[in-house]
Amino acid sequence: MTATAHPRTPPGPAGPGRAAPRPLPPTRPRPTALTPADFAEQARTQLPPDVWDFIAGGAGRERTLAANQAVFDAVRLRPRALPGIEEPDTSVEVLGSRWAVPVGIAPVAYHGLAHPDGECGTAAAAGRVGVPLVVSTFAGQLLERVAEAATAPLWLQLYWFREPGLTLGLARRAAAAGYRALVLTVDTPFTGRRLRDLRNGFEVPAHIGPVNLAGSAAAGAATPGAHSRLAFDRSLDWGAVARLRDESGLPVLAKGVLTDSDAEAAVAAGVAGIIVSNHGGRQLDGAPATLDALPEVVAAVRGRCPVLLDGGVRGGTDVLAALALGARAVFVGRPALYALAAGGTEGVHRMLTLLAEEFADTMVLTGHATTDTINAATVVQPGPGRPAPDRSPG
Repeated sequence: MTATAHPRTPPGPAGPGRAAPRPLPPTRPRPTALTPADFAEQARTQLPPDVWDFIAGGAGRERTLAANQAVFDAVRLRPRALPGIEEPDTSVEVLGSRWAVPVGIAPVAYHGLAHPDGECGTAAAAGRVGVPLVVSTFAGQLLERVAEAATAPLWLQLYWFREPGLTLGLARRAAAAGYRALVLTVDTPFTGRRLRDLRNGFEVPAHIGPVNLAGSAAAGAATPGAHSRLAFDRSLDWGAVARLRDESGLPVLAKGVLTDSDAEAAVAAGVAGIIVSNHGGRQLDGAPATLDALPEVVAAVRGRCPVLLDGGVRGGTDVLAALALGARAVFVGRPALYALAAGGTEGVHRMLTLLAEEFADTMVLTGHATTDTINAATVVQPGPGRPAPDRSPG
């Protein structure tokens, strides 16, 4: 017997023995970010997978990338009962400028990958909170245009290029545009082997590029790894610090120091500051986490210049932990781009505001009315062999 097909008719009104149609669930709005880390998952839904990997990924097996956050997660803070603090003073002075909170935005290439607001949007958001932005050599917007959008200090990060005069020319432009300092990256004769980008065949989109570069330094920049091996000058030595300072009149910081010997060399070269950094885990896989390296560098510097840190900072408790171990301030990189992707300029402003609020709360709960009193007695560092906690992406 052949079954007869009956056309499907829409259900009639509910009656005895017939259930009413089930209403569709309401569309839920995207949850509001409550911590700086919340922006990572929001950004992941907004960005193409290869762009997400370019921002979120690290070098090699990404051991250093994971370690940067795991070390912060393992630190324990010592609370203070009845601290008697109404509102803490979260500000800090760095190189003659007063920052509202000891946090800046680290140099990250091509903010336009995250949002059309780009570096100008990031600079505007940082200015509203009163913290600095370090503009990358590989910014997608002119450094002079970023300066017009900024109301807080700007620093310019520099690589040393083979093309004669290019790096020094960027330093002069920065000085003319009102930048307050130069940040020389010292751990990158070429960029690390970033497997996510290689697997994805990642290329920077044609409408985004290193607009502050020209000539051979800009050629081939769509593939960052290959470009760095052609364009960066591997003969760079510590004499570059004096050349940059003399050419621009600006203080020069060294970014990428992880050992006491390199800290000594940087101070001897006349740096105005040191940034303890492993390039966000994107350079030498297996290098120490920045918080692990910080005490060694601080001990070697002996107060001769400020020591700052980037890598793995994801919340206000991380900021306090870094200050307790000797950093004057910290920088965040990926969180700024995640927030930019999630909400443009307003997203970055909210991320920085949340970070500042978390830091203020942590200061009160650990008994510090000002940043000057934060010291090693505030933290309990993890013992060797302590297992690293699992991490969510970002």
